[in-house]
This record gives sequence, C-alpha cells and structure tokens, in this order.
Amino acid sequence: MTILMSAMTDSKHISLAYQGMRELSENIQIQQASEVESLDLSNNKFTDFKFLITFPNLNTLIVDHNGIQSHVKFASLPELHTLWVNHNKISNLSVFIATIVQCFPKLRFLSMMDNEAAPSYFNGGSFQQYLDYRQYVISHLPTLEVLDDQPVTKEQREEAQRIYGRHLTSSQSIKRKTRRKSRPTDHN
Repeated sequence: MTILMSAMTDSKHISLAYQGMRELSENIQIQQASEVESLDLSNNKFTDFKFLITFPNLNTLIVDHNGIQSHVKFASLPELHTLWVNHNKISNLSVFIATIVQCFPKLRFLSMMDNEAAPSYFNGGSFQQYLDYRQYVISHLPTLEVLDDQPVTKEQREEAQRIYGRHLTSSQSIKRKTRRKSRPTDHN
C-alpha cells in the first residue's frame, strides 16, 4: 500500500511508474479504480493488461518501457483516447493494431515510437517504411488524431484509405451486411 500512496498524484491521475511491478496485485489494488482517468505504468515489467477492466473510466494509459509484445492482452476500455506504448518490443504491427482497434474504439492519440513495428529513422527504418507504418495505422483507426509525434492530416487519412481501403468496425460491417440482405434484387 505504501507504493500506491507515494505514487498517487490525485484520485483521477495515478502514476505507478518505476516500481518494478509485473502485475497489479490484489494488495495494491486501487480502491477508487472507477474514478481513475489517467494511469502511468511506465518502466515496469507488465505484459498483460486485462486487470484494467477495473478502470472503466480510464482515458489515458502510459505503458512505455514495459517489454510489451505484439500479442499483448488489454481489457476493453471504451473511453480510452490516449495510449503510449513507446520503447517496448512490439514487432508485428497488424496483430497489435487489431488488438488496439478492438479494445480502444475511441483512440485519438497513439505513440509507438522505438518499437520494431514502428519503423523510423531513429531505429533503422527507412522513410518509406515509416510512411507505410503511418498509413497502415491511420487506415485502421478512424478516430486517430496524432500518431507518435505527428498530427494525422486529412491528406494522410485519404492516402491511407486509398492504399489500405476503409476498414470498418465490426458493427459497421454487420449493418452493411444487413442492408445488403434487405435490398430487393433485380430479376430482369
């Protein structure tokens, strides 16, 4: 409990950074988890984030330097709009982004710098790899406003959709299939 008390800034914004934690054990559970809006778990050893289900109002999650891999498990957090996963071990972009799309439908700010899946000049990636990475991520996250340290422009979104197509959420896909079934067919 002493870790928690020293790490709290207020009841809505909690930092448990630099604690060497692998999990949020029951004896450190945050009693007002439903009130927490911002949680910093940077520089720990977390690899599974299913415990975040107890944080229904979380809108900002910072998990830099945790050794997170592509197949990480997150709880569904419909209010999350900001996710920082910098300096981790994410190597498969499509697997990671599929998880993000499913768990964080309102994501507006994503930073993945210094991950193998996010090539840039700083980690040995070419400019073309960087552009492909941005276009792929932008095409899958329709609410994204900023990727890494750069805003998403209208032109980038249009180019991403042209290259990768428009990715529909599962609810949009179901609605579209339902409309097709309900349309009358021409019998000429």
